[in-house]
Amino acid sequence: MSSDFDPLQPETFDSPHETYAALRSHCPVAHTDAWGGFWALTKHDDVAAAATNSDLFITSKQNVIPKVAFTGRRPPLHLDPPEHTPYRRAIAPLLTSRKVARFEPIIREICAALLAPMVERGGGDICTEFSSRMPVLTFARWMNLPPDQVETLAEVGRRFNVAVQSADEVGTKESSLFLYDMARSVVADRKANPLDVDEDLTTSLLAARVDGEPLPEDMIVGMIRQVLVVGIIAPTVLIGSICVHLSRDRALQSQLRGDRSLVPAAIDEFLRLYTPYRGFARTAVEDVTIRGRTISAGEPIALVYASANRDEEVFEDADQFRLNRPNIKDSIHFGRGVHHCPGAALARLELIVALEEILARTNGFSLAGEPVPTRMPEIGALHVPLTFE
Repeated sequence: MSSDFDPLQPETFDSPHETYAALRSHCPVAHTDAWGGFWALTKHDDVAAAATNSDLFITSKQNVIPKVAFTGRRPPLHLDPPEHTPYRRAIAPLLTSRKVARFEPIIREICAALLAPMVERGGGDICTEFSSRMPVLTFARWMNLPPDQVETLAEVGRRFNVAVQSADEVGTKESSLFLYDMARSVVADRKANPLDVDEDLTTSLLAARVDGEPLPEDMIVGMIRQVLVVGIIAPTVLIGSICVHLSRDRALQSQLRGDRSLVPAAIDEFLRLYTPYRGFARTAVEDVTIRGRTISAGEPIALVYASANRDEEVFEDADQFRLNRPNIKDSIHFGRGVHHCPGAALARLELIVALEEILARTNGFSLAGEPVPTRMPEIGALHVPLTFE
């Protein structure tokens, strides 16, 4: 089968959105031979329909394109219902808006500490020095890790992040295996010293029962390994993309700095405009025809959220930033259906606090060089050099 697009071609920060706009217009269900071949759904309705139909479109065969998982299955992302359900049930109560709200001062403290040396120097790479570290440190606190493990996770998480984005297969495997060792250590410690099941994920997983039986320990380890890095890459990329946008739109930057009550709504629109994922995958369990093209059972399908959220048939002036967009709830940046991101409330809080702190600690900022784009499965900025005013 011939390729409708080439995801391996060199990209700039903006060029992927141009590619997806062309596909939405002329080839909304596209195929490429890259990475062994896969389909890409680029229209909002098609992406939303596939994401919500977990019976027809499964995630257990392949959950991301290109495939980056080298070791065991990691719940809940790698599983389908009903196997997926007990793990989701264990994590969801710990990530409600009420539960994560108490982390606001912690996130603010982390942001202030990371920004301080950048402010003193008059700038730096907002991704490398700030956004790649902030979510790791936040998740470590949410996971109740001891201080020595927090620092270790911060460094290994950063290495994993860079390796994945640099297509460094050796580095990705090495850092992933180290994270598995950390997960085993956390599980062993919680077995010996359990915490409150309402405040600690590992303790909650160990206490969970299905038909009276505990969850398999290797799957608990897999989930802890997943959680240790699940929230690292997306905030890194998205905060970088936000800083690119605000460097280009100084009027909006000044508006948000002057009235930081607008930041939460701005974050919602930035999540739509710069959705950091474009390669979450599903596999159809039977042949399926979408917009006249037949996808055979077993073929991987990328749900291109970043394209869906710029679909002109759903969002007016879809490539433009609009504060308080009336149909912002139609954005599917956190996914849909059973795999809707359980950490959405914490991720949104991180982004709000991060932008508030960047604005509060600078009089202005601008690009000090060209942003370096990330690569599939993410979309956005991996390196953003800034000058602080």
